[in-house]
Amino acid sequence: MAKQRKIIHVDMDAFFASVEQRDQPEYQGKPLIVGGQPNSRGVVAACSYEARKFGIHSAMPCSRAYRLCPQAIFVPPRFEAYREVSAQIREIFWQYALQVEPISLDEAYLDVTYTAEYDGSATRIAEAIKRDILEVTHLNASAGVSYNKFLAKIASDMDKPNGLYVIKPEQGLAFVADLPVGKFHGVGPATEAKMQKLGIKTGADLKEKTLMQLVERFGKSGQYYYNIARAIDERPVRSTRVRKSLGKETTFAEDVLSVELLTEKLNGLAKLVLAKLAEQELEAKTITVKVKYANFQQVTRAQSVEAVLDRAAIEQWIPQLLERTEVGVKAIRLVGLSLSGLEKTTNGKHHPQLDFVM
Repeated sequence: MAKQRKIIHVDMDAFFASVEQRDQPEYQGKPLIVGGQPNSRGVVAACSYEARKFGIHSAMPCSRAYRLCPQAIFVPPRFEAYREVSAQIREIFWQYALQVEPISLDEAYLDVTYTAEYDGSATRIAEAIKRDILEVTHLNASAGVSYNKFLAKIASDMDKPNGLYVIKPEQGLAFVADLPVGKFHGVGPATEAKMQKLGIKTGADLKEKTLMQLVERFGKSGQYYYNIARAIDERPVRSTRVRKSLGKETTFAEDVLSVELLTEKLNGLAKLVLAKLAEQELEAKTITVKVKYANFQQVTRAQSVEAVLDRAAIEQWIPQLLERTEVGVKAIRLVGLSLSGLEKTTNGKHHPQLDFVM
């Protein structure tokens, strides 16, 4: 029997507007619109939650947004800044998920079915991702957790901003049954209006229709609507890049001076990272140790080798890399370990890294 999938959908809250409010403190707490100017033919690319209270939303003409909220601040988009933050967020995703499918700069699906951290709890993994995003970018994200992409996407919208919503397998059918079809991802305003005319107002109404009826009315999309009415979505999370490194880090509850404790913790992180490598049939030739001091200063120390890094080599290199930092002198709040220079394990060949995870 196939393992129950664990899918997370992460969506940044009012992403463009939140980046602007973060970078320009004078914008915080005020209605902010990213897009064209009020007297232009431009549209709203994004708006802050303060602006949304006035009925403003994405794709609205800026002239109408101005009429709804004359005191709003209008700023042009800075896509380079948004792409930079997006790259930071995606690196966090890769620390936890074996498959990451970005949908846009500010949202992505993650498959954490085989992620070992937090005892495999998708909810706790989502909480950790949200914490890491906040720590690194000073921005909030909302996350939805479920057993397929359709439900995870809907869940991420249920508790915004800064929310986390979980739909368990035993809750899926009842959740979809009560949901208005306008809330279904993939059902736009035109399709919703067509469904309303057919008496389809909720998931329960949609489920009453046969596959033949839905295909007749909605063409190829009929199969999709038939499935989601039954909380079924078999679409996989598809990664769009080859992973360059695998890593894990941990923040201590209290600052640490003990070199022995740091070494032990890094050995434990190495075990988790090597488990991920084994799952993806990858091998590495570069090890990097990250140290963040109590004053938040951060350093990394790396070593590349010709042979594939196995358990013995990693245990040998960790103390040597730590010696090139100020551990034992300065208190440490966080340590991390990553392996890079990744290549696929030779098919059919026993790999020494696998010994670490048996």
